[in-house]
Amino acid sequence: MKNRGYYGDFGGAFLPEILVATFDQLEQAFETAKKDPFFWESYTRLMASYSGRPTPLTFAENLTSHFKGARIYIKREDLNHTGAHKANNVMGQGLLVKKMGKKRVIAETGAGQHGVATATMAAKFGFDCTIYMGEKDVMRQRPNVFWMEQLGAEVVPVVDGTRILKDAINEAFRDWVTNMDSTHYVFGTACGPHPYPEMVTWFQSILGKEARNQIMEVEGKLPKRVYACVGGGSNAMGLFSGFLDDPVELVGVEAGGKGLSSGLHASRLCSEDASPGIAQGYKTYFLQDGDGQMKETHSISAGLDYVGVSPILSRMYDQGKARFESATDIEVVEALKLTMVREGIIPALESAHAFAQAFKEAPQLSEQDIIIINQSGRGDKDIFTVADAFDDPKWKEFIIKKAGEYSHA
Repeated sequence: MKNRGYYGDFGGAFLPEILVATFDQLEQAFETAKKDPFFWESYTRLMASYSGRPTPLTFAENLTSHFKGARIYIKREDLNHTGAHKANNVMGQGLLVKKMGKKRVIAETGAGQHGVATATMAAKFGFDCTIYMGEKDVMRQRPNVFWMEQLGAEVVPVVDGTRILKDAINEAFRDWVTNMDSTHYVFGTACGPHPYPEMVTWFQSILGKEARNQIMEVEGKLPKRVYACVGGGSNAMGLFSGFLDDPVELVGVEAGGKGLSSGLHASRLCSEDASPGIAQGYKTYFLQDGDGQMKETHSISAGLDYVGVSPILSRMYDQGKARFESATDIEVVEALKLTMVREGIIPALESAHAFAQAFKEAPQLSEQDIIIINQSGRGDKDIFTVADAFDDPKWKEFIIKKAGEYSHA
């Protein structure tokens, strides 16, 4: 179905015939919601009372002093309920599910934050919930798996393919084909078939609108640049949405992994390893070979370890409306360390990509310039990965001790 939901050459809805009616129903529900001022009002009230919005815009005084350049502000999506920006999209889709009268939700997740948010929404609204997660991500994001299960969700490890996010998406679509009458797929990022890129962006725009209002209130002027990490693109589209009509540079930061020349990365828009293609129901830049076979990706952060990217961001890239950079695993860990030590703030590994790039550029800007970094999530979910990266001996001792206790239990 190449007739709607396009952003230049990207997007669309390439669907099996069996799913067309389900997508028509979803698109109709979304279009009706967009035209209904009461729906947005009810959504923002829910996010205020249940999720704690608006999230703060924190002036990073110590980091600003450290770099002796631009004034650094951090949009604190880590303080959103469930610890990330993911709740913005999930709670909005939950309201649509209620309108459509469905009783079950499914979702994919990589870092686990979308899975926790979906499980939370399902618990609140009384939906049955199944979360698909690559087996590799289940292992490295065990704390989030624990919380999903405690919230009542069934977590299904996906053992196909590379056992990461793209494989979880494939498995979720297989489920939906079988259960579409009773089930809604709560897609987690601004990718996939139409209307998902637009719908996820619409719900995530709440954070960008807040950030713009907040910076104007405290500084009386717009930032020079805003930074967001880019996996699928939901938190980037959320932040960018607040500044699309302004003379503000939009900077997306992808996962550089072991380095762009290594082949072990997840950079689609700032590497030569990606090209336009069609997969998972939409057209965008994918990391693929000349035969259209998807390449293996790598990132220290599970949430950025994805082979595609939002078609909206692909269009912005082609138009030069946003700039895309990459940060390596090493740079990300160093940025995380510095942010913790200087500000007492612990970003998620995904978010730390945006911090890493902002830290490279902040010293080059003047003290009159302002930048905003979107802290899309909190870092406690990454404790196993971060402790390993820090090579912390006390953590290793703790893990060995706990493993010994369980083995003798």
